[in-house]
Amino acid sequence: MITLFFVILMFIVIGKLLHLAIKLAWGMTKIVCAVVFFPIILIGLAIAGFIYLAILILIVVGILSLFTGLIFG
Repeated sequence: MITLFFVILMFIVIGKLLHLAIKLAWGMTKIVCAVVFFPIILIGLAIAGFIYLAILILIVVGILSLFTGLIFG
């Protein structure tokens, strides 16, 4: 009986740790994409001659980040 209780609690603990690891990995992925990949894409667009598209994307992302910052503050 105690073994069954231990196994159930162990699954709960492992499940919570897995959930925490997935949340952490998702947060790190968002940070890496925002800091590394987004500027590289904008620089690539500017070098390729699509400066108007790069500026438009920059404006749209800036407005979205402003509103999400105000909402989730």
